[in-house]
Amino acid sequence: VWIFGYGSLVWRPGFEFTSRKVGFIRGYSRRFWQGDTFHRGSEKMPGRVVTLLEDCGACTWGVAYEVRGEQIAASLEYLNMREAVLGGYDTKLVKFHPQEKDAEEPILALVYIATPQNPSYLGPASEEDIAAQIIVSSGCAGHNIEYLLRLADFMRYFCPQAEDKHLFSIEEALISILPCLYHTEESLEET
Repeated sequence: VWIFGYGSLVWRPGFEFTSRKVGFIRGYSRRFWQGDTFHRGSEKMPGRVVTLLEDCGACTWGVAYEVRGEQIAASLEYLNMREAVLGGYDTKLVKFHPQEKDAEEPILALVYIATPQNPSYLGPASEEDIAAQIIVSSGCAGHNIEYLLRLADFMRYFCPQAEDKHLFSIEEALISILPCLYHTEESLEET
């Protein structure tokens, strides 16, 4: 079984796997439209994590993990808790296209997608509003800022040819807000 990750799974799968490949799926764009009240936020301050939006002209880059034998049941049990129960995600099968030059046919992979029908779905907002929400959110897996920056780093280093305007616009907005917060905290400490 292959499992496609496009958010935190690209750097922290949390399950054993046999192999991994960087690549993309077509027909979806990645969006920070899913709320998170456990991993990257709380009930009072939900974080923002990514989900996929059907978009026929788009492609989303990430990592596909191959799980075999005993790894299958363990990884699916883990992911069903992490993504479906705690995250509000549904599963779909998609065609994954490996990045390798001599790649074979696309691979069918399982992917978790949060739909607008789930209670944690936040939907669209401006890049500035999303960045502001990310800055103040933290959960048991860490700060929401880490999630955004690790995802941006993954795209930069493993998929430099790919564009993800939404992701990088939020990263830019976050960076432009952070110096203001830093200087405000400094001036408060001086008083």
